[in-house]
Amino acid sequence: MVKLALFALLASVLLAGCGEKIEEFGGQTMGSHYSLKYLAGEGSPEPAALKAEVEALLAQVDQQMSTWRSDSELSEFNRLPAGSCRVMPDAVLTLVRAGEQLSRDSGGAFDLTVSPLLDLWGFGPQSRGERVPTAEEIAAARANVGHQHLRIEGQQLCKSAAVHLDFNSIAAGYTVDLIAAHLGELAVSSYLLDVTGEIRAAGRKPDGSPWRIAIEAPRDDQQVAQKVLNLDGLGVSTSGDYRNYFERDGQRYSHTLDPQTGAPITHRLAAVTVVDASTLHADGLSTLLMVL
Repeated sequence: MVKLALFALLASVLLAGCGEKIEEFGGQTMGSHYSLKYLAGEGSPEPAALKAEVEALLAQVDQQMSTWRSDSELSEFNRLPAGSCRVMPDAVLTLVRAGEQLSRDSGGAFDLTVSPLLDLWGFGPQSRGERVPTAEEIAAARANVGHQHLRIEGQQLCKSAAVHLDFNSIAAGYTVDLIAAHLGELAVSSYLLDVTGEIRAAGRKPDGSPWRIAIEAPRDDQQVAQKVLNLDGLGVSTSGDYRNYFERDGQRYSHTLDPQTGAPITHRLAAVTVVDASTLHADGLSTLLMVL
């Protein structure tokens, strides 16, 4: 699932009367970007040290969950045949459980196992280009789609079919919450964190004002703010289908797939934004609400 931009409304450096200032750093991650703006608290690390800690967490998630690198633990699980089990990190099992709950809550509109369908339509890491598959090809791919093919046994994740997991619909939200929890441990209580467009903010800026983010209007020609939100202790996620799609014979095919039909959604809803105490939950909900 491609997430859409939420952008911060913030000058690069703001000074308060007490001399506090906003520190800022960022970089590349998960095929996109991350950024952190924060107020250094008493006892918090220097910016270079904090950046190293944040990037270590990002690297850990990438090693565990990336479907774009063949040596990740998730990719190794995906290569296993039906009937296999593999010991997996706690983080992976946490996301499988979260995905199963979202699937149950949505009547199957959310599914972490749609990877074969994404590849078939040309939107996945193993795709061979955008195309409209046949009904027979969709039916064959759907045979390996569904949370009912997964089970957790202790520390092992097992599959009863040749399931391929894809965490792109919740991994960034999970990562935001993971980093936010670590920031709290490091005495950083005021921050604005963005990982591939999933955002979380807490505390206040030096002048006492809240962190503000702009929700992007669903346009593919320019970046325009549609609504501005004040955030404190909340995560926010936006999903949409107005940028990632292809057209064939005058018909538009969205990258957002309905797991129950195996085909792209056909309604006219352009985007969904969810605000929640859990960025992981907001991330998953924005995806499943687009499907519904």
